[in-house]
Amino acid sequence: MIDPRQIADELVVAEREHKAIDPFTDTQPDFDLETAYEAQRLFVKTKVDAGDVVVGAKLGLTSRAKQVAMNVSDPLYGKVTRTMLAPFGEPIDLTALIQPRVEPEIAFLLGEELSGRATITDVLAATKVVFAAMDVLDSRYRDYRFKLPDVVADNCSAGLFLLGSKAVPPTELPDLRLLGCVLRADGAVVTTAAGAAVMGHPAASVAWLVRRLAEHGESLPAGSLVFSGGLTAPIPLRVGHSITAEFDGLGTVEAYA
Repeated sequence: MIDPRQIADELVVAEREHKAIDPFTDTQPDFDLETAYEAQRLFVKTKVDAGDVVVGAKLGLTSRAKQVAMNVSDPLYGKVTRTMLAPFGEPIDLTALIQPRVEPEIAFLLGEELSGRATITDVLAATKVVFAAMDVLDSRYRDYRFKLPDVVADNCSAGLFLLGSKAVPPTELPDLRLLGCVLRADGAVVTTAAGAAVMGHPAASVAWLVRRLAEHGESLPAGSLVFSGGLTAPIPLRVGHSITAEFDGLGTVEAYA
């Protein structure tokens, strides 16, 4: 069995050198999820040891569209650190990334801690506000080719995150399942989606995360920023192009380079 420390170290180098590597499962077929999450913990710890701070979590593979795009079938989660939050309204520096792709999401800012057997109702009650958001993915694996343990170890392809300028309490929005999103590339509509694309309800993915963390004696503290998962398949971000996501009631968030 490959050592999680070795996995984390190789991912650190790939990220630092902006150079993609082959997935570990190519040569390590017994690479399992337990080892993957430990490798992820060590990978993120290198950022914290360097002065970064964990501010929340991200969910992945929570929509059928994303599962088909990535050729995997189960949800996963990773950590979000402060330096991953890109400044609002500023261009994305593509030289700091390997192969960025963008997907629209609904982000939750928790006003209360969530723990234990959380439900959708619990998540909504604990949520202070929600945002229009974008996850700028940046897999450390060549051509986004990986299996579930690979992407878990890679902190779920976390690159950068964008938040819209509107922060809205969920009680002031219609049913989040029906909240619509229009994704555009250079102004042209690429696809549309609704909140229900994420596990039937975006708060359901947050509840899934809370239950998963509870299995390890962990929780989501108040103040956590949780990205609930992509509503659509991701699309590449290239120099000179822009991608925008327009959300009912939450406004627009844009990624451009």
